[in-house]
Amino acid sequence: MDINQFIKHSAYEWQIPVSGKMRVPVIIYASEELILGMDDKVAAQALNVATLPGILKASYAMPDAHWGYGFPIGGVAAFDPKEGGVVSAGGVGFDISCGVRTLLTGLQHHHIEAVKNKLADHLSNTIPAGLGSTGGIHLKQREMDDMLHGGAQWALQRGFGRPEDMARIEEAGCMADADPAQVSQHAKKRQQDEMGTLGSGNHYLEVQEVKDIYDTRIAAVFGIVEGDVVVSIHCGSRGLGHQIGTEFLKQMVIAAPQHGIHLPDRELACAPINSALGQKYLGAMRAAINCALANRQILTHLTRCVFKKLLPDATMDLLYDVSHNTCKLEPHLIDGQRRKIYVHRKGATRAFGPGRTDIPAAFRDVGQPVLIGGSMGTASYILAGAKDNDQRSFSSACHGAGRAMSRRAATKQWRGRAVVDELARRGIIVRSPSLRGVAEEAPGAYKDVSAVVEAADRAGLANKIARLEPLICIKG
Repeated sequence: MDINQFIKHSAYEWQIPVSGKMRVPVIIYASEELILGMDDKVAAQALNVATLPGILKASYAMPDAHWGYGFPIGGVAAFDPKEGGVVSAGGVGFDISCGVRTLLTGLQHHHIEAVKNKLADHLSNTIPAGLGSTGGIHLKQREMDDMLHGGAQWALQRGFGRPEDMARIEEAGCMADADPAQVSQHAKKRQQDEMGTLGSGNHYLEVQEVKDIYDTRIAAVFGIVEGDVVVSIHCGSRGLGHQIGTEFLKQMVIAAPQHGIHLPDRELACAPINSALGQKYLGAMRAAINCALANRQILTHLTRCVFKKLLPDATMDLLYDVSHNTCKLEPHLIDGQRRKIYVHRKGATRAFGPGRTDIPAAFRDVGQPVLIGGSMGTASYILAGAKDNDQRSFSSACHGAGRAMSRRAATKQWRGRAVVDELARRGIIVRSPSLRGVAEEAPGAYKDVSAVVEAADRAGLANKIARLEPLICIKG
């Protein structure tokens, strides 16, 4: 990407000033090296977002930003309905509420070494993964609607998980104001057998070791020390979320002219927040958030069952669950006034800093955990929301490494079996139903996650707390 189009505010903050039809500037938080490695479409898409009605402060891009549908992946934008603000299905993404949750096992690496291969096999046999994967739960119409209303709380009532889990999930495990009536029958049909499944693409379940601690005080609050084994689960709302995104994007494209919205790119299809279509989408999107939360809750239960069988001393407490494809109504400080606004985070993680009352009490002095997934075979990170990041990015941070090449390009460069064998030589066990999927997700197909996390830390979005390295990867 051409760096000459930016004004450099600091080594990790770059701005494209307002011009033409832009209503606000574009701000990218990244190092110069990361920006040079970004596709030109990242800036073009962020510029397009800056033209949308009712946008506040800036169109933001995170350090892992790459080209997406409408919004760049790693894009953040907030809108005020009182100023004609819009909601965009492309600003949320197709995998609604895709996110990461991390479990603390209470074990260290040496505890699992003797059963490592058996643990990988049991997890692989228990956790359905892959394109079109289905689980052992079949939801009829009423059960589907109950799940879309209740999220992880519904799963808990069905016997999946522990009551204390709910305090460690965004929205206490249930997104309010979900409206299952706005979810099509086709979307519901796609999901009826997919609860408790990972799906494909970059989704995974990983057993990881805490290799480095950068802040011992906050790490102690989070309950982690060097050498600990944790389990991270990365997945979303599966076919239901994708169908909702597909259907509402089409509706928003058709309706845009009726609302006087002139789209620079049809992929930016949106509707006024207070319009009937905007409210219908928000109701359906919130239902999809609940689907994702319920899905990860069921996967947590299945994971705990495997560990209980092979490693009965494992505690398996939930550290946190955070999503990175959402639009949420949140209070933020705008020009010295506290206002409730709609924050789109597409491939960006909510990263509330210290003092926020809407994060668990245990974290309010240090900021919420921010869980950053790496690519297969590379490190993942635990961060904490930074102080004053509300004024930098509406309390948002990166969500992962970010792709450096397309899946098609990756399959031309790598073969799945070779990737599996190379990772095995490094002590990382991979289990996947698709070697092609492994090739698509080869570590080299992604940016350097350590550079991305360093940029987020240096830009003041979130503070580095711990680095995790994979031991076992169950891949979709």
